[in-house]
Amino acid sequence: MLEDTLADWITHQRWFAGKGRPIDTLRIESDTSLPGLRHLVIAVRQGGVTDRYQLLLGHSDHLPDRLRHAHIADGLYDALHDFELTGVLLELMASGTTFGPIRFRHLPGAAIDTSLRSLVLGAEQSNTSLVYGEAYICKLFRRLIPGTNPELEIVSALADRGAKHIAQPYGWIETDLDDQPTTLAIMQEFLPTANDGWDLALASVRDLYGAMPELAAGEVGGDFSAEARRLGLATAEVHRELAEAFPTDVVEPPEVKRMVEAFRRNLERVVAEVPELAPHAPVVEAAFHRVEEVTGAVPVQRVHGDYHLGQVMRTATDWIILDFEGEPGQPLAERRALASPLRDVAGMLRSFDYAARHLLLDHPRADELEERAAGWTAHNRAAFLDGYVRGGGRFTETDAALLRALEYGKAVYEVGYEARNRPGWLAIPLAAFTR
Repeated sequence: MLEDTLADWITHQRWFAGKGRPIDTLRIESDTSLPGLRHLVIAVRQGGVTDRYQLLLGHSDHLPDRLRHAHIADGLYDALHDFELTGVLLELMASGTTFGPIRFRHLPGAAIDTSLRSLVLGAEQSNTSLVYGEAYICKLFRRLIPGTNPELEIVSALADRGAKHIAQPYGWIETDLDDQPTTLAIMQEFLPTANDGWDLALASVRDLYGAMPELAAGEVGGDFSAEARRLGLATAEVHRELAEAFPTDVVEPPEVKRMVEAFRRNLERVVAEVPELAPHAPVVEAAFHRVEEVTGAVPVQRVHGDYHLGQVMRTATDWIILDFEGEPGQPLAERRALASPLRDVAGMLRSFDYAARHLLLDHPRADELEERAAGWTAHNRAAFLDGYVRGGGRFTETDAALLRALEYGKAVYEVGYEARNRPGWLAIPLAAFTR
């Protein structure tokens, strides 16, 4: 029975969110025949909770060696790994075709080259991305959440405005789940020669740690501050474009206090889980209390929602911001909710700290380099904030207090995450409370 076969196979896929828990039932909700492909939406029930996933299946009685790793059973295999079949996705998006419940769409005026071969990117965890030649990257969302994915919504709106800091969208695939149009995939411009922001930051940190002890972060060859300043400028420009493309609002002081209360409850939970955080709790509480004293309204708008150095790419001309889908583990409504743009700023500043301290893990000279790590972070924080303000980002005295609370709230979350998932990294977020 196909359901039993898939129930065994899916538990070994790294994009499956329910690993480590038994599957109660697996049911095929839809089964659509595409040219050469079979598209399935399956419902997996575990412990009273049901998640949906999409699969694209191929069939071959004689599976070639290059596809052995994608084998499922009885001639079936994961067709996303077969470049001889995945070209049909380009063709269907280019033509705007509908097959049963599956709709293939492209942006007005988008010209899609349907001759390109695909290659599966190997680094992802929750999605599967196909790179077509050096032109497109098509991200297929394995776990399906009813509704339009925020990334499709945002990049389409920004593309309409001629935004320069995004990867241009070309097309998408959708269906209906729970009577809601639901994004199955989005295809955007691929940036083959761009450099990942995290990698660039780590290269700068390596240069600093290898330089003469008397040299500061701004005096070594790999100084990152000019890029941090440009990134701050790009961030402010995208925030302005988001505010122009989507509704904005303000949050009054009582709602700000409710936000702080949520931070405080999380602090209490994490302190109970991670005793090492307890000595720093008063510092965090003081920052939270400062925000509770805010008497004015706080502007809110659509934001990135999961902003860090791994979400930005440096091309030959500028910074490009990727992955506007927000935190994948959060409900869609929360990912689409309005928030202070300083939430993104806080995320990037925390990412600078991670870049500086990541290379200290297991480093034989970690104690000696501690001051240099703090110096690199401070140097690039200042540059990023300078660029953000120059780009029109709002940053008043009240904003500074809110940013501090958002950073501490993020760092508390990181402490809990690292304690559960990467205990060897726990020192990184704990360092946020000692400065």
